Amino acid sequence: MRAVSILPAGTWDDAQAVDSVLLDFDLRHRRRIALRTEAGADLLLDLAQAARLRDGDALVLDTGGLVRVRARPEALLEIHAHGEGALIRVAWHLGNRHLPVQVLGQRLRIRDDHVIAAMVEQLGAHIERIEAPFDPEAGAYSGGYHDHGH
Repeated sequence: MRAVSILPAGTWDDAQAVDSVLLDFDLRHRRRIALRTEAGADLLLDLAQAARLRDGDALVLDTGGLVRVRARPEALLEIHAHGEGALIRVAWHLGNRHLPVQVLGQRLRIRDDHVIAAMVEQLGAHIERIEAPFDPEAGAYSGGYHDHGH
């Protein structure tokens, strides 16, 4: 199978999917890569340019079928603080270290890292170790981000 384009999540009917791929964050920003679907089929992602794949997107096959993208759960730290100012301070320190950060209202998520966890706690925030899909901010200068209109 060969995937040649992407349909953003929410723009297609999930019942149309012929298969799915389970990908961690690192594998969800690609132009060309060989993948294995959850049903065990070989799939070549072959896009004109690199794109950021998100949970619920569909890969459009050159034969017309759709393969659903599923975000693989990863070991993450979920961070919260007792006040907006404290959380912003933690976010600044994470950004200063150029770490990918997922912003979820009054919580932040980063990949599990014991050194960063200690820093976050030293700054007065609290962490919870979780397993969840990771979808960090794309970054102000990233050209590969595609807007889903929401």
